[in-house]
Amino acid sequence: MVRQGEHREERRNPAIHRYTREREALLSSHASRTDQALRRKNRKPADIRTPYSRDADRIIHTRAYTRYIDKTQVFYLVENDHITHRVIHVQLVSKIARTIGRCLRLNEDLIEAIALGHDIGHIPYGHFGESCLSDLCEEHGLGKFFHNVQSVRSLDRIEDQDLTMQVLDGILCHNGEADDLRISPEPCPDWPAFDRKIGANEKGNRAGPPMTLEGCIVKFADTIAFIGRDLQDAQEVGLIKGLAEIPRECRKVLGADNRTIIDTLIHDLLDNSDADNECFVSYSSEVEHALATLRAFSRDHIYNNPKLTAEREKIRTMYRVLFSTYLADIEADRHSSKIFTDFTEAPWVSRDYLRETSPAGLARDFVAGMTDRYFLKRFEECVLPHRIEGAFR
Repeated sequence: MVRQGEHREERRNPAIHRYTREREALLSSHASRTDQALRRKNRKPADIRTPYSRDADRIIHTRAYTRYIDKTQVFYLVENDHITHRVIHVQLVSKIARTIGRCLRLNEDLIEAIALGHDIGHIPYGHFGESCLSDLCEEHGLGKFFHNVQSVRSLDRIEDQDLTMQVLDGILCHNGEADDLRISPEPCPDWPAFDRKIGANEKGNRAGPPMTLEGCIVKFADTIAFIGRDLQDAQEVGLIKGLAEIPRECRKVLGADNRTIIDTLIHDLLDNSDADNECFVSYSSEVEHALATLRAFSRDHIYNNPKLTAEREKIRTMYRVLFSTYLADIEADRHSSKIFTDFTEAPWVSRDYLRETSPAGLARDFVAGMTDRYFLKRFEECVLPHRIEGAFR
């Protein structure tokens, strides 16, 4: 359905909109198109951008996107300027996914928007930080914490960007690797159905496949972007001596360096996916088996390496201190607290979100949105005594 504002814009820029229609006519029959885009509010008329291109721009201009710059990926306690941070990972996912999408004749604007927003909900100290915050959320009756749900919450509620359902759904469904061998999109008919999908995920159920092929592509690209890059970073910081340490089977099938692994996975995906008839994205069984073996190797030698996990209990304590401190500040209406000055009173936070969210939910979202550096600074503020310069005034 074309809305009234879109008619006005099309009359102003007929050549641009004609070009968009002609370009979309060349896409796969299962690609997502401009006229399928669904928004909750549609507060502004269309412009020269497609709805999904506008979503990508909206995501880039959020405060949450800006904070990607100081969110670490895997090596959260390592001082090294050459390892991957979250902002680099997101760019890699976007580039890889758009390359795959172009070859399959899918909607690159939608792919870009999903990729740029998919990790906005990641929190300080990576996946371990996520487990720490999840425990605290359950203790306070908020259910489990998942970064994919938090990404949607940040964009859809906290900053209220009115993104399309197709973008939010791709972000919600991007994580989880158990079904990465073959994925077919599952339609989501309306906003109530999408909200139920979020609610099910908050209770610990898997979000399921994305509603679009573009979302499926981003889900695969997420793994392609990090699996070899994490090995490269592990070598950079000395957790593994060389990529020759990875299992022989993986080297034989996937390659022995990040560049080759990316190339192998992309080509295998293109060879085994069908965007025109059966509508699925898939690896070959040989590549999926080698990829599962490589994941297991990385889990044992990188993610759970004692050198990387030695400080985890201190991080768990930090989360507990910050969460309890800011929850107490909210309940005591202590407006000098950073949760007020830097979050709930900030002009970019939705007033509807504030009215609908419990004190524990506000504490969760404030802590979840922190960068690693800001998190550490706030913890020091909470536990270290303040020195007085000169005299009391």
